[in-house]
Amino acid sequence: MALYSAAAAVLAGLERGEGGLKRLVYNSGFPHVRQLYALVSETLRYASVLEKLLDGAALLQAEKKLAPQLAKVLVYDLLFGKGLKCGGRWKALARRHRARLEAELARMKVRYKVSRNEDLLAPEKAVSAAASQVPRYIRVNTLKTCVDDVIDFFKRQGYAYLGKAASVEELKALSGKKFLLDLHLPELLVFPSQTDLHDSLLYTSGHIILQDKASCLPAFLLGPVAGSHVIDACAAPGNKTSHLAAILKNKGQIFAFDVDPKRVATMNTLLTRAGVTGCQLAQQDFLTVDPRDPRYSRVTHILLDPSCSGSGMVTRGPGEEAAPSAERLQALAGFQRRVLNHALSFPALQRLVYSTCSLHQEENEDVVQAVLQEWGSAFRLVNAFPSWPCRGLAAFSGAESCLRASPAETLTHGFFVAVLERCQEGAATPSCLPAAAKENPQLGERTEPGAAPKRRKKKKQRVKE
Repeated sequence: MALYSAAAAVLAGLERGEGGLKRLVYNSGFPHVRQLYALVSETLRYASVLEKLLDGAALLQAEKKLAPQLAKVLVYDLLFGKGLKCGGRWKALARRHRARLEAELARMKVRYKVSRNEDLLAPEKAVSAAASQVPRYIRVNTLKTCVDDVIDFFKRQGYAYLGKAASVEELKALSGKKFLLDLHLPELLVFPSQTDLHDSLLYTSGHIILQDKASCLPAFLLGPVAGSHVIDACAAPGNKTSHLAAILKNKGQIFAFDVDPKRVATMNTLLTRAGVTGCQLAQQDFLTVDPRDPRYSRVTHILLDPSCSGSGMVTRGPGEEAAPSAERLQALAGFQRRVLNHALSFPALQRLVYSTCSLHQEENEDVVQAVLQEWGSAFRLVNAFPSWPCRGLAAFSGAESCLRASPAETLTHGFFVAVLERCQEGAATPSCLPAAAKENPQLGERTEPGAAPKRRKKKKQRVKE
């Protein structure tokens, strides 16, 4: 599929509420996902400007067969992007109207008394303010290296290491080539938001994973001990799966499911680069997996991060579904309840993490409450991460045991996490640490909120510059 057509299809999907930006880009089938993501993101950033340009130049009236989404993509690249380097007949069509569009752009600048294209975005800057506050988080991939070696590598690259953060305010104050160790997660380093590490040797070799802090919480709180059998129910693109493998130290078994073949292929590439072994990928809808299949008889931990509205993603642009309809929320919540019920039916299951990147109570607390009521006393909520500042909404008694994340309070994407454990007859109050911490004292010390990573006696392979 051509770049402009693929971008227009993603924009149309966003308008129809079919998912978030990242999900639609990965599902597009376009081979160069970074290029597509960048084009759609920038088109969304200029969305209101582009709509005024299209109206002023009467482009859609002149070209009645041109879809509005495709028109926005073409006009963005023509006037603000790379100048229509591709596009075939679409490029020719846009260039026919170039003089009219450039004249309308000049009139807009005069009207708003600005001289630069970027200055036209002033009304949209508030939309992206939250995104600009969220730092760049990198998770050290302990399958290939350790925190100390990664810190040393960046110091040799000219970065200044400021030690472990003591507060969220310290993360917010990061600038230039400075970085910190996160105050909550022991294998997470924090850089200023504008830091781009996609071309770093550490990233391309799989020694670090670019992953938002909130997205690291599900695997961290699931905390399976090495040797466990684990299901990642809705796994693509695979960052959480690789995190699980690192926690397991590649010992044990991960079963990772995703229904989309292209996303499974992408996940396979990511996991191979990260050095993940002992993971069986399956292109399969998790709802069709038989809990009684002998292959899953030893599955004690499940990570469930199902499809959601994506309303917590701070990279959402002005064209995305910031407020999904009540009907869409109801449909999503119905699916989420079904898949959570299905996950709890695995007979050996002991601990499950349910997470979404949604802000809506309907997809979060309401789903957890409904499913717990269906299961009676079989499962209970764990008071996960007591020092985490952002808790579940008071939708039901015990909802404060859940976690929420937000740009304002935790400097992350918006996120929700609930930890469920099977109740044992006569069991004590649920632990607030991951299961692995209860079974392994050393790991328990490591997973205490705010604990610094232990120095390893035996370092793993050092990355050379």
